[in-house]
Amino acid sequence: MTVSSSTNADIDAVAALLKHAERVLFITGAGISADSGLPTYRGIGGLYHERLTAEGLTIEEALSGEMMAQRPDISWRYIGEIESNCRGAKPSAAHLRIADLEAEKPGVWVLTQNVDGLHRMAGSEKVIQIHGTVHHLRCTECPHQRSVHDFAGLDLPPACPVCGGVLRPDIVLFGEMLPQKGLDQLTHVLESGVDLIVSIGTTSVFPYISGPVWWAQQNGIPSVEINPGDTEVSDIVDYRLRMGAADAMTQLWARMHELP
Repeated sequence: MTVSSSTNADIDAVAALLKHAERVLFITGAGISADSGLPTYRGIGGLYHERLTAEGLTIEEALSGEMMAQRPDISWRYIGEIESNCRGAKPSAAHLRIADLEAEKPGVWVLTQNVDGLHRMAGSEKVIQIHGTVHHLRCTECPHQRSVHDFAGLDLPPACPVCGGVLRPDIVLFGEMLPQKGLDQLTHVLESGVDLIVSIGTTSVFPYISGPVWWAQQNGIPSVEINPGDTEVSDIVDYRLRMGAADAMTQLWARMHELP
């Protein structure tokens, strides 16, 4: 039976699960970065919710693999705008507490939809960035790659210094396949065994994000959702905390270290 409130007893129950679990998979979405001041549009910025771009396109069309191939200037215009709105963001308390848990429990993993890199900035090392990261660029024509802190000073679209081709961020655009390496990592984590799954700040609309929660239910693994709103997995998790990510993780961290 799902517990859907956020009483002290509920928080204590989830804190106890975290305390005793050795292998935890955190699944995170845009909500965890909202506490860092980032707008929430599918993990890359909330700038185009229910409105079209200047070209009359949906943001899904502008940020598609097809558009990047045919009109990289259009894709880069909105990638650049989103990145500029996210620039300077720092990890939230939720990012930091998850990194602290990994330091205490080597079996802690993060599966994130976000491309902002804040989990790694917080100190997490076992991170599956299933949608990639805006901080890594690759050439569309040759093997050249480079890492960037931000897009300041870049001509958009940026040219490859090796072959003159167009660089693009190493993110999954709409209509593109997920990275096989990330999918293999997720499979390995689940097959190796998980004691607890915690979904934070994601609507879980993608099957590869909701899938591990369904897997947990079918295999008798406890699951927790931290999200103020209703999502695709709200009815199947064992514990549901209707809270923001930073507040929830701060309280859970404190309480799990108070428990005997």
